[in-house]
Amino acid sequence: MFKTIGVIGIIIGGALTVMYFVYGLTSDNPMPWVSGWMAGPIILLTTLPMFSIGRLADGAMRELRGHTARGFEGAPIAMGTIVSAQRTGLSINDQPQLEILFDVDTMDGQSFRGVAKAIIDLTELASVVPGAILPVRYRPGSTDGKIAIAADAPQHELQAVLDRVRVAKGLVSPRQLQIAEQGVEAKAVVLAMAPTGDLQGDRAVMDIKFRVTRADTTTFDLDQRKPIDAGALAQLQPGMVVRVRYLPHDESELVVLTTLNP
Repeated sequence: MFKTIGVIGIIIGGALTVMYFVYGLTSDNPMPWVSGWMAGPIILLTTLPMFSIGRLADGAMRELRGHTARGFEGAPIAMGTIVSAQRTGLSINDQPQLEILFDVDTMDGQSFRGVAKAIIDLTELASVVPGAILPVRYRPGSTDGKIAIAADAPQHELQAVLDRVRVAKGLVSPRQLQIAEQGVEAKAVVLAMAPTGDLQGDRAVMDIKFRVTRADTTTFDLDQRKPIDAGALAQLQPGMVVRVRYLPHDESELVVLTTLNP
């Protein structure tokens, strides 16, 4: 909308400006440059900034409607870990636009740093902090470092990307991915959790005891040693109920389902 108004203003202002110069160069009036045609340059000078602002605003409005930023439609999805975020000065409906710096990890194991600009709802500002993970779209082969938050991607696609990125980074094994994709879902109660004192990367390794309820309401207990993200520790305290997957023909291992919220 803003862009359309700007284009119309430029066309009208440009036409009137041409007439202003023609009149000024050919008129016999003693003050040829002071005439009604002065409206042309005034309109032009007014709408040129509006055109630039309109381009920014139209892009922001796409994000508010849940669309991908222009130029990233259908681009592959990766996972971005926030490094920093700062306001750009643009706001739409009192919702600020942020310039967010990400460390990006792709499904094929590549890593790079990228920047995205996004309109963030005021209620979600507190969650846009260093270390938070968001799905992003990127253009393979591009060297400009620009990415876009994948606000349009369905939840199941985001979960699949997150799982494969974790495999590529060595955070989960191919076997665990198989369980996550092919296993049956169940609920489990955390009976106990204790740190081993070991680290895997920047994650603490924990001994966790689960009691899993099968579909027929029978249960089985399972001890697992797993590296746990710091953000997931609160969800795995004794007494918590978690969603898990396991293979019915092999109950020796399970995976805890973590949901990515874009």
